[in-house]
Amino acid sequence: MMTLILFGLFFVLVFLNVPIAISLGLAASVGLMYGQFPLSVIPGILYSGTAKFTLLAIPFFILAGSIMEYAGISKRLISFANACVGHRKGGLMAVVVIVACFFAAISGSGPATVAAIGPVLIPAMVKAGYGKDMPAALVSASGAIGIIIPPSIAYVVYASCTDVSVGALFTAGIIPGIVVGIAYYMAAAWDSRNNKEIIAQPKMSGKDRLIAFKDAFWGLMTPVIILGGIYAGIFTPTEAAGIAVIYGLIVGIFIYREIKLKDLYHIFMESAVSSATVMFIIAAAAVFAWILTTSQIASQLSQMVLAVSDNKYIILLLINIIFLIAGCFLDANSAFYILLPIIVPVLNAIDVSLLHAGVFLTVNMAIGMITPPVGINLYVGCNVAEIPVADICRKIIPFLIAGIVALFILTFIPDISLFLPRMIGQIK
Repeated sequence: MMTLILFGLFFVLVFLNVPIAISLGLAASVGLMYGQFPLSVIPGILYSGTAKFTLLAIPFFILAGSIMEYAGISKRLISFANACVGHRKGGLMAVVVIVACFFAAISGSGPATVAAIGPVLIPAMVKAGYGKDMPAALVSASGAIGIIIPPSIAYVVYASCTDVSVGALFTAGIIPGIVVGIAYYMAAAWDSRNNKEIIAQPKMSGKDRLIAFKDAFWGLMTPVIILGGIYAGIFTPTEAAGIAVIYGLIVGIFIYREIKLKDLYHIFMESAVSSATVMFIIAAAAVFAWILTTSQIASQLSQMVLAVSDNKYIILLLINIIFLIAGCFLDANSAFYILLPIIVPVLNAIDVSLLHAGVFLTVNMAIGMITPPVGINLYVGCNVAEIPVADICRKIIPFLIAGIVALFILTFIPDISLFLPRMIGQIK
């Protein structure tokens, strides 16, 4: 009965368009009262769920992404990628994926990536004959790479739930992010194969490419500093987030000179609101997860999953289906807090590395970002393209198929994710 109350009430509230954090909090509160737990435990759980050093990286990475956007780094990365591959057949599609991967290595957020690159690339693709719906679908899908390629807020949340090393997760996500990017490029190329209206971009000279590289250099150095510092052991992921903020301010104010003092208020306010939203969800989800664990619901549901089959690969397929469905309605942060208490014992029972699982589960949630009805990236992409969401639904299908194919490859070939962490000695 407790399971029905928790999940039933939560999903009813979600379908009624009640904000995720409020839905989690209300469902958890009713669950506490039904289970005769004292409501006085809530403040302690809220505090313990958010008072983690690892989670401090979230507001810093959100702030760093906002600073990079205001600093004009995204448009410089676009200019450089366009100078390199824009003249090739379907070159603008490659530019979208390349720039999305680079900006993902700065922001750690899917919607932020779409918002940063969409206003420049969608109009450019429309002008080049791609139409509006396909560019909006491609930018929305490519933006989801923002939570796969490190640094990723989703990885930070996953690490806080499972005690997996954030640095190892960041390393493990690099190659899978590239794999998903290639899959999305192939989907876009297939979708546009018969489009006769596409206009090739003029080829840039070597001098123009050098100028574009010099202009984008400080932006290109951002992921090098963030990730290089982590992998070299110079600073922790949380400290790296703080370094990214300082570096972004220096680049934006003193080098590119695009951030003015009056912009700082808007940057800090936007980042504070986004951070508060994420942390509110995490706090409410922590109470929900506490009830699942304390009431033995998580253990019972884990046993139910294991009872489905003795075959490791069938269970992995079932886990992916669960997370793909969850991704249609939930963001990665709340999904991890709700489902990981159930799924982690299952993964341990079938001897699946939690590091590997962190990657393919995050890819699941990235696919959810472009899956109706909730897919937040779709709404951001359509808003930029100024088209209704209904217009993009058909065009998103090739990207969903490509994402699911990439997901299964990453799920059933763990060495793709674990190769780099093993190579640099983060795991054995």
